[in-house]
Amino acid sequence: MRSRQFWPNKILPVRFLKFGVVGASGTLVNLGALFLAQEYLFAAIHQVHARLNASLAFAICLATVSNFLWNRRWTWIDREQHVGKSFLVQFGQYALTCWFSIGIQFVFTNVLSFYMPYLLANLSAIALASIVSFVANDRWTFGRGSGSELWPSLPKQAKQPKSSK
Repeated sequence: MRSRQFWPNKILPVRFLKFGVVGASGTLVNLGALFLAQEYLFAAIHQVHARLNASLAFAICLATVSNFLWNRRWTWIDREQHVGKSFLVQFGQYALTCWFSIGIQFVFTNVLSFYMPYLLANLSAIALASIVSFVANDRWTFGRGSGSELWPSLPKQAKQPKSSK
């Protein structure tokens, strides 16, 4: 009984804090990669918007891979087996979760900006998207289940033996 209470009260906040640290490090990776790509890697692209878009794509991809690897190796280290999921399947789940969270942030920033300053709206949307991303990754990407479902299903009923007539 005691161990059941330990998980939500102790591990979950620590895991969420680790998730936040990984996210912050991903922001630094993104900014560093964006600068290097803009100034050096794609410097030969003279059209300003094309260079920026190539640099952004590079930076976002690099930060996503970095965050995935750190979350896999640190945030959810206790789930190393990942229930037989291949590395690529798990990365695909992580990437989908990221894109879903980006969509949430985009929509909620736009909606909330009608009622509050846009920066506060964006900050609120980031907080909501972070929680959604954490829960989705905790349950789906790095979950202990079969990996095919985001939310745990109801317990299955035991099969009744067929009656012989």
